[in-house]
Amino acid sequence: MNLRSYRRFVVVAWQFLPLLVAYTRDRNRFLFFGSGRTVSPEERRRRARSLLDSMLTLGPTFIKLGQLLSTRPDVLPPEYIEEFEELQDQVPPAPWPEAKLLIEADVGPVDATFSEFDTDAISGASLGQVYYAETEDGPVAVKLRRPGIRNLIDADLRVIRWSLPILQYFVDESRAFSLETLADEFDKRIRQEIDYEREARMLQEIKENFANSPDVRMPSVDESRSTERVLTMEYVPGTKITDLAELDERRHDRTALAETLQEAYLQMIIQDGVFHADPHPGNLAVQEDGTLVFYDFGMSGYVDPFIQDRIVDFYIAVADQDIQGILDTLVEMGTLSPEADRQVMANVLELAIADARGEQIEQYRVQQIVQQVEDTIYDFPFRLPSNLALVLRVATVVEGVCVTLDEDFDFIEVATQYLREQGFLRDTAREYVEERTNEVGEAAQASLRIPSKLDEVLDLAVYDDLQIEVDIRDSQRLIGRFTRRLVYGIVLASFVLGTVVLYVFDELLAAGVTTALALGTTVLLYYSFRRRKGIRAQPQFTRQSMRERDRE
Repeated sequence: MNLRSYRRFVVVAWQFLPLLVAYTRDRNRFLFFGSGRTVSPEERRRRARSLLDSMLTLGPTFIKLGQLLSTRPDVLPPEYIEEFEELQDQVPPAPWPEAKLLIEADVGPVDATFSEFDTDAISGASLGQVYYAETEDGPVAVKLRRPGIRNLIDADLRVIRWSLPILQYFVDESRAFSLETLADEFDKRIRQEIDYEREARMLQEIKENFANSPDVRMPSVDESRSTERVLTMEYVPGTKITDLAELDERRHDRTALAETLQEAYLQMIIQDGVFHADPHPGNLAVQEDGTLVFYDFGMSGYVDPFIQDRIVDFYIAVADQDIQGILDTLVEMGTLSPEADRQVMANVLELAIADARGEQIEQYRVQQIVQQVEDTIYDFPFRLPSNLALVLRVATVVEGVCVTLDEDFDFIEVATQYLREQGFLRDTAREYVEERTNEVGEAAQASLRIPSKLDEVLDLAVYDDLQIEVDIRDSQRLIGRFTRRLVYGIVLASFVLGTVVLYVFDELLAAGVTTALALGTTVLLYYSFRRRKGIRAQPQFTRQSMRERDRE
């Protein structure tokens, strides 16, 4: 394994060497000396494409790494994020003889375990591939881990660990920390994705949460034919969700499909706390009756209650166009550094909302807001929580699919309506009327009191009897009293502790001395409280005292 890792390290280093040289020259024009140089957005985009090509060349592990990096705007500039978002996980499947050996090692002979088995893979990805088969219970989809992928992943993960010290040279200290956490996150996520027992558990949990939702369907798991490397599921055919021509031909309501998709993810993230995290069009389909189907639960995750509450706050703030509320929520979630310039961020959000409104002022989209925030996030070093990064990525991808289905789809309107139906929001109209009614009542009461008070003030002003003087003094020596009590308390505690220690070590004479000192300090502390019972604040000036002072 180590020999393979060393060999992979050389291959990876050779692929990334031109970019590393370019990044070094950004700091020192002549590698070891010289001033730095400014990199234009166009140059960053060219480098991003070069890095993307290298990842495709290096294979499955680095393809997955690129997909993860596309969710981390705290690590990479926007140009890299945009390029990596286009990274497709579609590669030719492994030869059937290798796949057959794996299936038979885990679930038994193919001919005996399945009544029919199509040896041509339905789809092939970097980590697994899917076949169509039939059993006594009906058609199934058999997903199996790509043969030999585990050893390759282990070797590549070692290479990534070895490469971290080198990569940290090219980034500042704060992003070096982000790289370390990113490596930990990637190690965990890719191992989870090739663990089909975990995928089966996540699929079943999410499926149970939608048991009463007739518009949403997840395939059932065939546990008797599933292992850590093989996952057998119910075969559920459907039309790809972005195949608009076929959807229109089958007379599906695309706006209703977009709303169903959006509400399904809101339920997963806000209510259930467990969600399908890979909503690209290849994993979403529509059945003949309009039911929305979800595939591939290898990438899935959990959301803790605190983040769920903050996401609700975020949607409410966006719906209300509450810029400061949005910023507060982003800081609480850890998406935005507390040290970031709030005015700059507020300007970014205001521009994002204004830009997203278009001709219809009420329409704005979360994807554009999040994208603008992510573009600015790169300038403020901090760690983006891993599951939250996944949630943000899911939100943008889902919104993109919804807009593909309906170009006028209002993401926030659907989210607001869903939150209201689920009891997260009160009826906006009723709340508005109640608040305005209370304000009118208070204003009416104030209008009855103001004339008389205003008349008194004006009389004083006319007769030159209106004087305002502010005199802040420590006339009762409160600071001194507090300080003495604090010192007495500390000294008393020291004497008591010293007495206990001396008594334990049989130093009775010394213990007697500290006891006497402790008693004396106790008396002083007691009298410091007794001289004045409590703290009685007295007015520093009154209208009468000012008149007497003027007469004097």
